[in-house]
Amino acid sequence: KVRGIDYRGVLYAGLMITPEGNPTVLEFNCRFGDPETQAILPLLETPLDQLLVACTQQRLAQLPTLTWKQGAAACVIAASKGYPGAYEKGKVITGIEQAEQHRAVVCSAGTTLKQEELVTSGGRVLGVTGTGKTIAQALSVAYSAMDCIQFEGMYYRRDIGYRVLQDQG
Repeated sequence: KVRGIDYRGVLYAGLMITPEGNPTVLEFNCRFGDPETQAILPLLETPLDQLLVACTQQRLAQLPTLTWKQGAAACVIAASKGYPGAYEKGKVITGIEQAEQHRAVVCSAGTTLKQEELVTSGGRVLGVTGTGKTIAQALSVAYSAMDCIQFEGMYYRRDIGYRVLQDQG
């Protein structure tokens, strides 16, 4: 208000849990978080376009309660070698069609088309999201799909969701 800006939209809070178990704010952004949104939207049943329009028209309170699909989702990021530092670009990406056959959603991030081939152009290259009845099933879908994707220097974490899986024992 001080600047005369009438902002209506998404406010993303980047949080981290301290070793003591307390949340701390790392950043705020006026956009959806990536890859967090990739793991949330597959479970949202309420049409996103209705939410966004209602937000711009200041009618969110008039909408019915959000509805969510039962189950879980997990997103794993394929990154370029060297990320978050220096990384090479222009590496050909293959296997996305095969990955999608595992019922996963593959979202481009650091990619571009070069001579009709999808190539790397950023550190975080792709987000692969799996869904399932449980977090273990969602992770299984995401990792099975990720195993289909290839590009030179590709790496991804294998520990996504491990704390949840440990707690579920």
